[in-house]
Formats: sequence, structure tokens, C-alpha cells
Amino acid sequence: MRRNSDLPELLAPAGSEEALYAAVRAGADAVYLGGKAFGARAFAANFDGEGLKRAVAYCHLHGVRLYVTVNTLVYERELPAWLDFCRSLYAMGVDALIVTDLGGISLLRRYLPHMELHASTQMGLHNSEGVRLAAELGLSRAVVARECSLSDMREMVEKAPLELEVFLHGALCVCHSGQCLFSSLVGGRSGNRGECAQPCRLPYGNGGYPLSLKDLSLARHITELLDAGVSSLKIEGRMKSPDYVYGVTRIYRRLLDEKRNATDAEERELSALFSRSGFTDGYFTGRLSGMTGVRSEQQKEESRALSKGDFTPMRLSVSAEAVFRSGEPCRLTLKAPHKTVTVQGEIPAPALRAPLSEDELRERLCKMGNTYLSLSVEDLSITLSEGINLSPAAVNALRRAAALAMESSERESPPTEEISLQRPEAQSPIKTAVFHMPEVLFSLSETEREAFDIIFVPLLYYTEAPAVSGVSLPPVIMERELGDVRERLSAAAKRGARYALISNLSHFALCREAGLIPVGDFRMNLYNCEAAAVVHRLGAAHALCSLELTVPRAASVGGVLVYGRAPLMLTERCFVRENAGCSACGSFAFTDRRGMRFPVLREYMHRNLIFNSVPTYMGDKQEELGRRGLLHRHFIFSDESAAEIKRIVAAYDAQQPLSVQVRRIGVSEARIYDGAAEPPAPKKDSPRPMAKKAEKERPMERKGTSFSHGGHPKTKLKNGKKSK
Repeated sequence: MRRNSDLPELLAPAGSEEALYAAVRAGADAVYLGGKAFGARAFAANFDGEGLKRAVAYCHLHGVRLYVTVNTLVYERELPAWLDFCRSLYAMGVDALIVTDLGGISLLRRYLPHMELHASTQMGLHNSEGVRLAAELGLSRAVVARECSLSDMREMVEKAPLELEVFLHGALCVCHSGQCLFSSLVGGRSGNRGECAQPCRLPYGNGGYPLSLKDLSLARHITELLDAGVSSLKIEGRMKSPDYVYGVTRIYRRLLDEKRNATDAEERELSALFSRSGFTDGYFTGRLSGMTGVRSEQQKEESRALSKGDFTPMRLSVSAEAVFRSGEPCRLTLKAPHKTVTVQGEIPAPALRAPLSEDELRERLCKMGNTYLSLSVEDLSITLSEGINLSPAAVNALRRAAALAMESSERESPPTEEISLQRPEAQSPIKTAVFHMPEVLFSLSETEREAFDIIFVPLLYYTEAPAVSGVSLPPVIMERELGDVRERLSAAAKRGARYALISNLSHFALCREAGLIPVGDFRMNLYNCEAAAVVHRLGAAHALCSLELTVPRAASVGGVLVYGRAPLMLTERCFVRENAGCSACGSFAFTDRRGMRFPVLREYMHRNLIFNSVPTYMGDKQEELGRRGLLHRHFIFSDESAAEIKRIVAAYDAQQPLSVQVRRIGVSEARIYDGAAEPPAPKKDSPRPMAKKAEKERPMERKGTSFSHGGHPKTKLKNGKKSK
């Protein structure tokens, strides 16, 4: 959908009240921020309930829209509180909610149907098919994935039935949004819950920083973005300082108003505010080389040397008309560019001694006190009958009521009936597996393959593998790739594929076209039964829950991973080709500073999957899974040999532990466990580190959080026991 106005909306971040004032002062058309819970930036200062009300009032007085992020994935037990929070935001007058969780979206459409919803970048909308389904689910805007090129954006704008928002400037994740489990499964802090520990900013291999990307800047592409017709341009930075928010927003405000690209001087000014070895526009232009960068000490010094602003709220000048007539309630009307309000007060009484005077009224009515308004005596007109009086308290109350009405954007509170959660139908027992290196299938006998009800092979390799009933769709399909994927899916269906492992909203339409039955992958990020019910209504026969869920939380959601190295990251760039050449495909891995090895495999179109250093295994915990009703069991085979796969399946069937290091499901901290031992009790949650300086990173080694699985990397296990 092309924008209706001449210019797209300029959307600025606000991680604090001072940053909010900076964004509005710099000329933002809209601001996005988070409350104290359910936002994807848990370590920003964020806003409490009263702070949110003040933020709505301030933005609306200045003609600025306000969006609130409620874009974490939501545990089932949190859904009532999450919905109540959203109801309160609606009542405050918040313009839109930025959302991710499919279950949450479903609840909002049932219980808060008039609330405007924007799809977060965490939903991973890379093409028009995904955007179209997002519209069907009730969203009015979608944030385009940051990895989309200009040509992708143009085509999506023309096809999309809703508004499209594009990231304009700020930090880039090396992993596709919503697909990163690195911080969660390795560091114990979930990026999907707003607690990312930034493993991508750490060194790997020879001490370099191959996963640390430069910040995005599209300042050189403003004219192209205007021509593309996107509805909103978004600046990233809720963890950044008010000075950063003001400086970046001010520059882009100027560029948009003047409809031009940035000069060299403006690019240098942006870099001085914050950058990592400069900026990148690689995804936008399709030139992916030279995208890595780190924050150098010199760059930190440059940012610290910049003058600091004092960002206090701007008072809005209003005009007023006051009417004090005998025998009728007094009235006060306040007028601003975006709003006019009128309130009534008490009826004046006949004056017994000194009657009301205009001078007295002007003095009292122009005292706007602790509000965001200012009223000068020259902008106040008064109609006053002779011989009447009104107490000072009544005049003050009239002024306060008018100011409150001018600042308020409150709506009628929606009903607060108790929510009823929808649940997916009970699932029949099923055992599924995905083989990321399908050549090992040639070494497995037909009987061994029949150990699984459905075997999925990546679409990229499907025609090269033995005919199996399932094909795994690429987690990311750009607009320019839809045609190729459709052709490959059609060929797979003709070759005998019946099922498709899906991980994105766009996959439902592709499956319908090819006549394949969808099975939801863990990448659908199903955190609660309501989300699972959504994917089943859309046609999924089975679905896996998020790999971040414990066994109890998974019980009402979907199937679980019982064996496999979890894919921790999905990257747009091919690190195998960049670091070792194509000949290393299938054997390349990243090694962290503790010696842990993370295999890297190719995905569709030379994207990469980075797998965990140890597999998850629950084969000897099947009795517990059965008690919880978890009957859909899923295997992931990445770099295992055929012989290893045979041993793993045999151990699983015998409900025996593995003689290798494994990770368990069902604990709060990620650790390597003895295959025969119960995991240790989780430690109490430690306090969250708060931002001290906006420019500081939060890699896993900060605040005592180590980037490891908790076990010593040299620990060896033999027959389920530590070797001495």
C-alpha cells in the first residue's frame, strides 16, 4: 500500500522521558516506546503507567502519534496481564500497538477490536504473501524485514494491502529478526523476551568479530525511499541517549522535508553520534560485503565529546476564550493547532462586595503550572458580566479542568471481561525429523527412514535426496525469490512430497498453492495455546512450540524437540563462503573464546544456519513428555553422520541417555548436562543490568554473565558420566 501523504512518517525511538522530548523537539511525526513489561528492550529505562499517560498527552499536544511496543513473545500464564496492559494503553489513547505474538494478536482482535496493530520486525515479514496474511489477521501496518532490498520493498508496497514501515537507521542484528536463539539457549537471556545479551558482538575464531554488523544508515537513499512509497521510516535506538535520538531525528527530518539525500557532512555527523566502523546499506543495495564493524574507542570518544543537550518538555502555546455571565455556568475554551476543548464550571453569584475583574481572571487563568501548556495574557479573551463573583478556587478548578481536557487523549475503557483462551485440537502421536544435510539419507536404509512418520528435507536439496514425504521451506523467502520457491515446491509435490515444514506466515499461501499440508516449525515462535490455535486454524496439521519453552509450558502449545542441535541464528550473509570458501560447505564452524564449536550450514540462497555447539536430547525423558501430552516429537539432524544418526535413534527408542554432552529442555538456565543426571535446580533470577551509558554494549560477558553453556568446554562424558 502506497502512502497517502507527500512524505512518509518519520518514526523515532524513546527509551526514556528525556528521549521522548528530544524526539518531538527534533521533528518526529511519531514516537515508539515501551512500558515496564512486554517490550523487546527490557534494559531501556522505559515508562511506567503515569509516564505512559504523560507521553501520550505530550505527543498528542504536538501532533505526534505514539506507538507502544508489546512485542515480546508471551507465556500462556501472562496472557491475561498482557491483555489488561493493552486495554490500559487503549484507554490512555495510545495510537497503535507494535505486536509479535500470534496468540496476543488473536486476543486483541477479539477483545480490543478497535486498537490499531502494527506487526513488529520480529514477525519476519519478508514478502507480500506474509504481509497479506498479516492484514488478514487484523494488522494495519507491517515492519519490513531489515534484510529486504529496495527492489523487494518497491514490489511489496505495490502488492501490500496495509502500510509498510522500513528501518531507516540504527543497529542491525546479524540474525534475521525473530529467528535468534543464541542469547537464549546459550546465555540464558531471551532476545524474544527483550533480554538479548548480544552474542553477535563477541569475538570468534581468531579473535575477530565476524558476526558484528555495522549500523544501518539509509541517509544516502532518501529519494529512493520516497519514490518507493513506504508509509513510515523508522529509526532504531530505544537504548540510545536523548542526544542520539535528537541528532539523528533532526538530520532525517531535514532530509525528508527537503526531499534529498545526505551530504558527506551530514553522514559524518550521523557517524559521530554513533556508528560501528561507519555504516552499511548492504541489505538495501544488495551489496553484502564489508558489512561488519565494531565500536572503536576512538568512536566512543568522538560521541562523548559532542555537546549534551538539555531536553525538557516544550510547552505548547494555546489561546483561550473565557465566558463569565450572570446566571449561567462559566466556560473556558482552549485552542491549539491540533485540538480545541471547552469546559464548564460553576455559575457566578451576584457580587456582595468586590466583583470579578478581568485582571484577576487573567492572572489566575494564565497560570498553567505543572502542565505542558502555556497561555499568555494577550492570547486570552474574556467576556465578563458586571457585578458577579466567583471564588478563586472555582476559577482555578475551571482552568485545571480545561488543561486536563486539552492534555487528555483518553478513550472509554474497554470491557474487562475474563478472557477465554482458544486451544488447538489434541494431537495424535507423530515423530518428525528434518535432515539439513540430506546426503546422509542415502546411507540410511528404508527401515531406518521409516522410524519417522515425516522426514523433511530442505527445499534447496529436495530433488537430490531420496524421495520423502516432507519438504522444509526456507525460513526466509524474499519477494524476488517467490517465483523460484513456487517452482521448487511444485516440483517437490510432483515428486511425492505431501507435507511442508513451515516457519513463516507467507508459507501458508505457498503450501495451499502447491497442495502441501503445513506443519509448523519451532520458528513460528509459538509461546502459548492461543498462538498454536491460530496456526492450526490457518491449516497446520501439527506444530512445534518455541525451543525456548520448558516442558510444562510446552504442554498446551505443541510438539517438542527431542534431539538435535538447535539452529541459533539464520543469517542473510554466507559466512562459509566469506571465511573459508565454498569448499568448506558442510564442515565450517565458528569457535567462541571458550572453545565451543558452532557448526554453520548453508540454507536457501546461500543464507547460513548457525547451530548450537551441543544437541538437545530428551530421549530418556519420554515418560515425562508423555505425562504432559507432548506426543509430537521432533528431531533435527545437522552435521551428524549416518552412523551417529543410527546410534541416536537407537538410544531414543530404548529411552537411553546419550554418551555425549547434551542440553536439556525444562530449566531456566542453559547448561550442558550429564545424559543420565537430572539438571540442577535453577538459580534465582539475578537483577537485570540497567543502562549506564547509552553507547555501551551488553555482550554476554558483562554483569557476570558468561557466554557458555555453563559446563567447562573440555569436560568429556562417557557412558553418561564425567571422565576423570
